[in-house]
Amino acid sequence: MKRVSVDIGGTFTDCFVAWGDNYVESKALTTHQNLSLGFNEALDNACKSLGLTGHELLTQVDSVRYATTLGTNALIERKGPRLGLLTTAGFKSSVPLTRAKGYATGLPHKQQMDVPNAQRPDPIIPIPMIMEVRERVDYLGEVVLELDEDDVLEQLRNLVDKGAQAIIVNLANSVVNPAHELRIRELFLEEYPGHMLGAIPILLSHQVAGRKGEYVRSMSTIIDGFLHEVMYHGLGTLELNLRTAGYSKPMLCNHNSGGMAQLNSTDALQTVHSGPVSGIAAGEHLASQTDLGNIVATDMGGTSFDIGIVTKGGVKHYDFNPIIERWMVSVPMVHLVTLGAGGGSICSYDRMFKTVQVGPASAGSDPGPACYDRGGMQPTVTDADLILGYLDPGNYAGGYITLNPRRARRAIDEELADDLDLSVVETAKLMKATVDGNMANGIATELRTRGYEPENFTILAYGGNGPLHACGIARALGVKKVLAPPFASVFSACGAGNMSQLHIHEMSTWTVLFDANQSKFFDNYDYFNGIVEELEERGREDLLRQGFTAEQVSYRLELDMRYGNQRVETAVVTDLNRIKGPEDVLKLIEQFFTRYGERFGSGSQTPEAGVRINTIRVCSYVDLPGIAFHGIKPNGHRAPAPPPVAHRECHFVGHEDAIDTPIYDEQALAAGTQIEGPAIVVTRATTYLVEPGWQYTAAEQNAVWFTCAD
Repeated sequence: MKRVSVDIGGTFTDCFVAWGDNYVESKALTTHQNLSLGFNEALDNACKSLGLTGHELLTQVDSVRYATTLGTNALIERKGPRLGLLTTAGFKSSVPLTRAKGYATGLPHKQQMDVPNAQRPDPIIPIPMIMEVRERVDYLGEVVLELDEDDVLEQLRNLVDKGAQAIIVNLANSVVNPAHELRIRELFLEEYPGHMLGAIPILLSHQVAGRKGEYVRSMSTIIDGFLHEVMYHGLGTLELNLRTAGYSKPMLCNHNSGGMAQLNSTDALQTVHSGPVSGIAAGEHLASQTDLGNIVATDMGGTSFDIGIVTKGGVKHYDFNPIIERWMVSVPMVHLVTLGAGGGSICSYDRMFKTVQVGPASAGSDPGPACYDRGGMQPTVTDADLILGYLDPGNYAGGYITLNPRRARRAIDEELADDLDLSVVETAKLMKATVDGNMANGIATELRTRGYEPENFTILAYGGNGPLHACGIARALGVKKVLAPPFASVFSACGAGNMSQLHIHEMSTWTVLFDANQSKFFDNYDYFNGIVEELEERGREDLLRQGFTAEQVSYRLELDMRYGNQRVETAVVTDLNRIKGPEDVLKLIEQFFTRYGERFGSGSQTPEAGVRINTIRVCSYVDLPGIAFHGIKPNGHRAPAPPPVAHRECHFVGHEDAIDTPIYDEQALAAGTQIEGPAIVVTRATTYLVEPGWQYTAAEQNAVWFTCAD
């Protein structure tokens, strides 16, 4: 297997190259003005390790896979085209009202509670660019009012005259009957052929999101349309860069659904948060191959701290109405919680509580933390780590970046130490304790709100800063063991190379498996099977278009089910691809009964209220070979620690005085090596901090276990 996978983050571009049995990791600063520059530098660093040129490598690899934050940045900066929206008469205010929750959606809990200062985000589509058309389809898909085509043409002209660069069409109940949306597209193309308007794109909501819910479906299509241009040019530039360098195969893009596809089969919306989701996928792959059981995947990079859960058996948690930036959308996305707690997170003085506040703002890669000496003036977590002695100013990121302790000290002193009335070192300790506590609280909240306890999970600490803060997070969380997985500094990029090609298609339905009022079971099998067959066909066409055969495609059927009119839906994965008779209906009800009890407790099920399917979802995928993980668990073999390469005075939370701390190099990654804390292991990719009272144990493939000796 020869494969290149890339995770383009807010601060660093991570690159992971699988070249036969050789695995190489490398990093470069993200170049936001042209993503290909950062990629080229990261790839060149990997090529040097393999003794190859970039052209030699790219002409021989099987695939190049990208995960990127390009879409997230575009949303934050509002870089996108002017959009126009066509919606059903009477629904014009659905998007501006934002379900009456827009002032709080996507904000930290503390800001959500600050109602007097609540503000909705600036709209992507302002009200004057929203037009109504006369038509109506009911919840069963029956046409109540035929489409007024003259009215449609008039509203389209209004949007074009107002400068719309893309048209969004979202009609009520179009997911059960899309005829009117399809007709609007025909009318638009007849009135404005591509050669007249430069091919203004028109997006139909039922093709972007297949579930009911007018607001979330509108926002899904709006965000997809808003990101279309920037993603097309950004990813197109990356693909052109590959072509120039000799790569001739299709470029693959990672999706936030946990799969990937070629660029021509990727919606812009699917790329948002694809980098962190790739890390969760890597954690799932690692757990399944090494029998780790339940895991919490935590990615501490330069900009954020991302948390994902994978329970034993490889069951991922999905969000079916995730929050992207400040909007709720309707796409299946691997569940992810993001905190503003990366190495570049800016620390400020909290005047109310007279302490340090970490994030959510980040210094990013340009200018970066103050110690980067690139113009940053505000103190960050990385500046604190440098002052505490954990980082080597001349050997940070393998010598790629030279750190300036004087600037870090001045930033902490001027922005925080004076207000806190503490020394610079004491302030840096408080910064570290705060960020570690924030991350631990995030993990505990995420687990306990889902009915889990942290001690029943293996915590994975990865990303450029994960191994540096692993012990601090574990101490604050109250757990005794943390794993820095193989290739920890580029683990998300490694995960991008492990994903299968996958497409998810779904459709809202009103399928009553058991009608409590009439004591009747579902018997319209052709209706149900017809929907499943249509969704399978869509996924199969996606994968056939990318060069696979029908025999290579597998399918997974998922159903969103509920009891009676409950608002809570529970996703049920079933091995039944078709319903053939009453026994299959009973089996689906039994599977739902079991899954509901696992989620809400045995005895909470209420089948007497009726059982209903609200959404039918089909995952179409092709399994591809991935990275082989092995031997990450300590096997009893113990190797002596190598001689330290240096000693450094380091400061630790809970210890008043500095401690003379041994420094080790990459020799300490030899499997079986044990080191008692305090100690620091510095590699080209990251820094492993072993705090006092903790033990470092190296395993195969550069995996490292941190265990509390107390």
